[in-house]
Amino acid sequence: MNRKNYLLASIFVVFAALTTGCLTTETKPAAAAEAAAAPDMGKVKTEIQRMETAWAAADNARDAKGIAAFYAADAVSMSNNKPMVTGSEAILKEIEEGMAKRVKGATIAFDVLDVFGDENTVTEVGKTTGKDSTGKVTYTGKYMAIWAKRDGKYVCIRDISNDDVKEK
Repeated sequence: MNRKNYLLASIFVVFAALTTGCLTTETKPAAAAEAAAAPDMGKVKTEIQRMETAWAAADNARDAKGIAAFYAADAVSMSNNKPMVTGSEAILKEIEEGMAKRVKGATIAFDVLDVFGDENTVTEVGKTTGKDSTGKVTYTGKYMAIWAKRDGKYVCIRDISNDDVKEK
């Protein structure tokens, strides 16, 4: 290899090393900043579960207004085998109608399985368990809810639920 080719090869190697080093250095702080900015979804899940437990307590107490308070004024609810309902007033009416048909002593529980999103908008995936007055499971189901943080607290802006197939 002549001196000129050797010099060009050396310059290329140095340039490649500097370019690679710069790229690596620049991506590390960005990745660290991204990780630091990521919400603590475990904490969010705990908060959503706390709200679902309070929701179930209101439901079991037949407190329709207590349940409706979890919804935003512009919420949309899509319940099993029913038309879509829009707005907290319409949702309250649907809740009251459903409670009028419920068997005395029946209870419900919600178990948050997963949450994802960020601290301002969270999608929740969960399961529902209904029991009769003796504690026997009468139905199970699943749901998804989208929570938005408004005025410092989460409100449900969308939800959808359906029952599992009943065993015969």
